[in-house]
Amino acid sequence: MLDGEKPRSQTLLVKLFAIVPLLALAAAVPVAWGWGLGWLDVGLALGFYALTCLGVTVGFHRYFTHGAFKANRGLRVALALTGSMAMQGPVIAWVADHRRHHAYADKEGDPHSPWLYGTSAAALARGFWHAHMGWLFDREQTNIRRFAPDLLADPDIQRVNRLFPVMTVVTLLAPALIGGLATLSLWGALTAFFWASLVRVALLHHVTWSVNSICHMMGDRPFDARDKSTNFWPLAIASMGESWHNSHHADPTCARHGVRRGQIDISARVIQLFEKLGWATQVRWPTPERIARKLRPGLKTRRVAG
Repeated sequence: MLDGEKPRSQTLLVKLFAIVPLLALAAAVPVAWGWGLGWLDVGLALGFYALTCLGVTVGFHRYFTHGAFKANRGLRVALALTGSMAMQGPVIAWVADHRRHHAYADKEGDPHSPWLYGTSAAALARGFWHAHMGWLFDREQTNIRRFAPDLLADPDIQRVNRLFPVMTVVTLLAPALIGGLATLSLWGALTAFFWASLVRVALLHHVTWSVNSICHMMGDRPFDARDKSTNFWPLAIASMGESWHNSHHADPTCARHGVRRGQIDISARVIQLFEKLGWATQVRWPTPERIARKLRPGLKTRRVAG
């Protein structure tokens, strides 16, 4: 371990918070299969999960927050709309919160650091809760004029920002509408609403929040960063590459977070597709030299991901 062995209590608490809810959801699937869950529900849930997750990872995060690439107007608006469908807040507030997170990562001022209360078992449990979702209930609001003045000055993004309530209705009712029409039944609409709307949104929320909590508490730290960010491989697919969080904090404007060979980064592949289509330009791709400079001393670099 680069920074010494983590206490067993810390590792146990994080694993319990991360794994138990997912196990409960997995256990519910076979129970509901054939009665309240079918392939249409699964397909709709996966489809809307991918769409809205990429709206956040590619749009809200890599594009709007960090400027990892330039987008034409159509792609810019589409990313703002699909990101809004993730129900994680309006685009301008989301970007302001995340830029503030990077400005004060794991220090006083970070809106969701898990390290604000100490390192005892009780403090870590409190910190995990705060980083994962407790911070969402704080009354304090990030100053958007300070952290997102560029988005405030963009008329297109201002309009999408005001449409957040509408996009919330769309993301919840669209699966139910498709399910109802495909099955010509109210039951099909209800099961699609449950699995592809409610469960899908909840799962995406917890995956996103896990990057704030787990990816600052456990995992690998191969790159130099000013904070406690980590790479946590079990979340790589579900987070579309966002869980290579230590890599991201070491080089925030990079369009690829899984920068080393074998690190799955679906968001980077989507950006690559946008680039080939001509919708995205000036993409900030990693280079072997840049990666080598940011590696911690004593670590050998592997080939950069292609």
